[in-house]
Amino acid sequence: MRAILCRNPRELEIVERPLPERKPGEALMRIRRIGVCGTDMHIYQGNQPYFVYPRIMGHELSGEIVEAERGSQLKPGDPVYIVPYLHCGHCIACRAGKTNCCTSLKVLGVHIDGGMCEYLALPETHLFKAEGITLDEAAMVEFLAIGAHAVSRARVSRGERALVVGAGPIGVGVALFAQLNGAEVSVIDGREDRLAFAAKVLGVPHAITLGEGDAERMREETGGEFYGHVFDCTGSPKAMERGFSLVAHGGTYVLVSIVQGNISFSDPEFHKRETTLLSSRNATLVDFATVMTAMREAKVPTRAIRTHSASLWEVGKKMPEWIRPEAGTVKAVLEL
Repeated sequence: MRAILCRNPRELEIVERPLPERKPGEALMRIRRIGVCGTDMHIYQGNQPYFVYPRIMGHELSGEIVEAERGSQLKPGDPVYIVPYLHCGHCIACRAGKTNCCTSLKVLGVHIDGGMCEYLALPETHLFKAEGITLDEAAMVEFLAIGAHAVSRARVSRGERALVVGAGPIGVGVALFAQLNGAEVSVIDGREDRLAFAAKVLGVPHAITLGEGDAERMREETGGEFYGHVFDCTGSPKAMERGFSLVAHGGTYVLVSIVQGNISFSDPEFHKRETTLLSSRNATLVDFATVMTAMREAKVPTRAIRTHSASLWEVGKKMPEWIRPEAGTVKAVLEL
């Protein structure tokens, strides 16, 4: 089979790989769609933490079953979406049902080779029927589940104020599910195209341009109280540190993004607010189910979120275009 190998930063090539052999408990699937996420773009540019080259990228995946175990609920031809987080099942996190932060977690396309290829064999426990949604939508479930997980971690409820810092794809997912939980959502970003998307497509009522006077605007729109929930989706240490000052007294700060190195904050301010600080990593099966329900109920504007598409074999040409801010990429989907 053919695959796309990221041999080094900014170096993608089409390679031949053996067809994967299905092991007991696994199903063989044909990859049909691959969502290109921020992680893939960071890998391509050479600034992804905890990454070793060469690697076949791709973890936002949908496909069709080719072969499954006898007696399996999966049948040849079934469309499926993939949960790309391969967990051990027996560590302290897995025993607590927190498979998203397994101590030996292997994420497809990051820690092990992923889905930018023609076929993949995976445990059936990580393959789910994509009933009631399209293959395009099935390839978007994973990144939206990350947003749903962050909102679930914060326990956002109706009538609360939430601020999403960074309106990239993950920020879009956070804003979407915070609104579905009934929150009044504000989004702040330095890119006007992303703010326009959040306002027009998601219906976010408060889109704030990052820069001079932004703190005063946030103060005014919240009556000086700021936000009960703040979500950082930037991947910027400076933004992550600033976010502590935007949390309301008694509020919650969720770090969805991850950076290499340390971040710091004022301990007196942190204690004065009695801030709850949370990290949010990946997603659980419950979060995937939340996204599926929202998609089936037409509550996710998937057609608008998918802004770019191409054949998988064009990714070497398209990736340099899609990473440019002028491209306005929200979600690019590769097709097979």
